Amino acid sequence: MERQDMNHGAAGIPSIIGVPALTMSSREIAELLEKRHDDVKRSIKRLAERGVIVRPPMADEQDADAMGRNRTTSVYHLEKRDTYIVVAQLSPEFTARLVDRWQELEAQVEKPAMLSGPQLMAAALIEADATMKAQAAQIEDMREDVEALDKLAKADGSLSITEAAKNLGMRPKDLFTWLSSNGWIYKRPGGAAWLGYQSKCNVGYLEHKSTTVLRADGSEKITEQVRVTAKGLTRLARLIPGVAHET
Repeated sequence: MERQDMNHGAAGIPSIIGVPALTMSSREIAELLEKRHDDVKRSIKRLAERGVIVRPPMADEQDADAMGRNRTTSVYHLEKRDTYIVVAQLSPEFTARLVDRWQELEAQVEKPAMLSGPQLMAAALIEADATMKAQAAQIEDMREDVEALDKLAKADGSLSITEAAKNLGMRPKDLFTWLSSNGWIYKRPGGAAWLGYQSKCNVGYLEHKSTTVLRADGSEKITEQVRVTAKGLTRLARLIPGVAHET
């Protein structure tokens, strides 16, 4: 995806010392991560509903669509700490891009001319302290995510796809659709049961569980159910857009 001029993503917020703080828009985050804007907004909303981040303000912005027509888009504006959490959930491999962009935005902020030398020093110290606290909080959030995923990956047992969807915060039918579309599960021609592709079973993401069912006539029938392992659930939490990693 071609990167666009993203100055529209930063907005000044007055601080207690007169030095403007910065926010970054959900549209700019989507451009940084090369993801759809609506997917990013959906993830932000989900994180806010769970209390992981503070619900950010939303504003309407004007832009142009692919045909050059004007349109209005609702955009979230997030503070620095929350942008790190969103990126850590969606695409942690792009964290370096986020760091670079914040450095660009912060470099553009001019200190008010009326501040004296001691005031500027105090502002710099307060800003440095706030940055350190935000980064410490971000690191702690990421550490908790990693620990949760590691525990999940080492756990025993497996889940039905419906149970896995609940753990991922998805509707079961959406998870079935995603697994089918992305080469995880399939149905034999004329068959009703979902089966896992052997490649996913070989790497330990899926397994099959056989269950014996007693028919009304007293005979037995063996049914097979595809199940998601702890390792598979961890992998899905990283692959499916908008799924939080705190599974």
